[in-house]
Amino acid sequence: MDLSVRYAKLRLKNPVIVASSHLAGTVENMKRCEDAGAAAVVAKSLFEIEVVRKAPTPRFRILHRNFGRYRTWSLYSYEQASEWGPERYAEEMRRAKEELEIPVIASINCKTREGWVQYSKMMEEAGADALELNVSCPHSSITFTGLNVEEEIGEVAGLVRSAVSIPIIVKLSPMLTSPLFVARSVEAAGADGVVMFNRFTGLDIDVESESPIMHGTYAGFGGAWSIYYPLRWISAAREHLKIDIAASGGVMCGEDAVKYLLVGANVVQVCTAIYLMGFEVLGRILEGIREFMERKGYQSVDQFRGNALGKILKTEEVFREHIYVAEIDPEKCTNCGLCYRSCMYSAIIEGKDRHEVIGERCDGCGLCVEVCPASAIRLITSRDL
Repeated sequence: MDLSVRYAKLRLKNPVIVASSHLAGTVENMKRCEDAGAAAVVAKSLFEIEVVRKAPTPRFRILHRNFGRYRTWSLYSYEQASEWGPERYAEEMRRAKEELEIPVIASINCKTREGWVQYSKMMEEAGADALELNVSCPHSSITFTGLNVEEEIGEVAGLVRSAVSIPIIVKLSPMLTSPLFVARSVEAAGADGVVMFNRFTGLDIDVESESPIMHGTYAGFGGAWSIYYPLRWISAAREHLKIDIAASGGVMCGEDAVKYLLVGANVVQVCTAIYLMGFEVLGRILEGIREFMERKGYQSVDQFRGNALGKILKTEEVFREHIYVAEIDPEKCTNCGLCYRSCMYSAIIEGKDRHEVIGERCDGCGLCVEVCPASAIRLITSRDL
C-alpha cells in the first residue's frame, strides 16, 4: 500500500501535513511532528509586522455551546506570529533542514512589497523546500485590509514567483468573495498550490462584562464543524485548477482526511486535532486512511483521489419526487414527543403510548429521524406502506 503523494512539486510519504502554527514553531516541535508521522511541516509564520511577534496570554479557549442533545465546540485562539525576526527565522530554517528528513515549508506574511521579496529570498537561501504565503491570517493579513483584496493576492503571488525558484503555495482565507476566482488568479501568477483554507475570524462576547472575551478583540476559530466549507469549495475548484490543493479545516480523524482526498485535495493540513489530542493523533489519522484503502482495495491514494467529484449532482439533477414517509417503531418509541414538536407538516400525532405518523401528510423530509433520541423512526418508500 502506497500513501505517497505529490504536492507543489514535493514528493511526500503520505498526504498529512502539519499546518502552520506553534506545532511547527520550533525545530523540536517539528521533530515531534515528523516522529508522529507527518509527511511535511509548515513552519509558524514569519510576520513583517513586529507587534504580532509577541502573543498575549491566555490565547486559547474552547467555546462550548450546549442545547440539550445538541452540542458544539470551537477552538477560539489568538495565536500570533513566530516570535523571531527574519534573520533568526532563517537560522532556524537552516537548522530544521539539517535535523529533519521531511520537507519543511516556510510561511511568511508581509505588509510591503519589499518585505514579500526580501523574506521570500531569505527563506529560499535558508533551504526551505517550499514557501507558503500567508495572505489570510485571521489576525493580520491582506485579506482584511478592505482594499482590492483578490487582485492584491494575485499580485503578491506574482511578485514572489519572480523572486524565488522554490515552490510557492498561497494560503487562502475562507472569507473571500470568490475563493475560486482568487485560486485561479494565483495559479495564473505562477503559484504551485493553494491551501483551502485558513481559519475563520470571529468574536465572542462575555455578556456579564459586556466585552470581548479573553484578549479583548477578534480571534480565529475552527474545529471539527469547519470541514464542510472547504469540502464545498475544493470540490468546486478541483476541475478548474491545474495546481495542487491542500485541504485545511476540521481534520480530526482518518475519515475526514479521506473525504478531502475524495473531492480532489492532494494533501490535508492538520492543526486543531493535534492541539486538542496531541501529536499522536497524526498516527491515528494515517491509520484511518490505511484502513479505508484496505477496505476498498486501493493500493495508492491516486486510485481514489477525486472519486466523489463525478457524483456531486447539479441543482437540476437532484431527485425531487416525494417517495418517502416516516415510520415509527412502536417497540422503540418512548413517547417523548420530540418528533411531534419538530414536524412542520402536522404528520405526527400523539397516541396513548406512542406517537404515530399520518402517511398522507408526511413530506419525507427526514427531520424526525434525526431528532429522535431513541432511533425509533426510519424512512421507508411509500410503496412499502
